[in-house]
Amino acid sequence: MSSFTLYAIGFVILIGGLVWGALTLGVPGQWVAIGAVVLTGIGIITGVTSTRRKDETEASEHP
Repeated sequence: MSSFTLYAIGFVILIGGLVWGALTLGVPGQWVAIGAVVLTGIGIITGVTSTRRKDETEASEHP
């Protein structure tokens, strides 16, 4: 399993817990959905930047 996959699974569990908590507190579903979409975008961006490999062509150009 890749690092990004593990990161994504953890982030989905986090979002699920936050959605459950928000709905339990009585937050309207529309705002919960908006928050989930925003958090999903943040998760994808941070996951890609955290698990991205360096480009090997850049490393070979600089001895």
